Amino acid sequence: MSSVVELYEALASAPDDRARARVIAEAFERLDERYPHLPDLATQQHLRETELRLQREIEQVRANLTLQIEQLRGEVKTAIEQLRGEVKTDIEQLRGDVKTDIEQLRGEIKADIEQLRGEVKTDIERSRNSLLMWLIPLMFAQVGAMAALVKLL
Repeated sequence: MSSVVELYEALASAPDDRARARVIAEAFERLDERYPHLPDLATQQHLRETELRLQREIEQVRANLTLQIEQLRGEVKTAIEQLRGEVKTDIEQLRGDVKTDIEQLRGEIKADIEQLRGEVKTDIERSRNSLLMWLIPLMFAQVGAMAALVKLL
């Protein structure tokens, strides 16, 4: 039986219900042999159910992702604020260290300047004394030479 017409003729010519049932059973058997994957075929109803199930799952995943994103945003904001606080603390500490170093250098520079002033004053005093040491005897020698010239004249 390869067509519906043949199935109809076999059913019509069957003498009793038992023979008709046998013809129907054989038709189903041939249908199963011809289309072995028929039970695996999806109907439109199956597809709609699957689509609805997938849409529900997608919405759940979307909701979960949104929740996780918000959670991560909060954690990131907290981490950023914590880092800002740490950076501010480090900056203030560095400012204090720099101020301390600057004050220390100022003190050292002032001490060096005072030491140099003292050394320059000492050098000036030595030079003055050295000049006086030479100038006074030269003045006496000049006065003596003038006196000798006056005597000669």
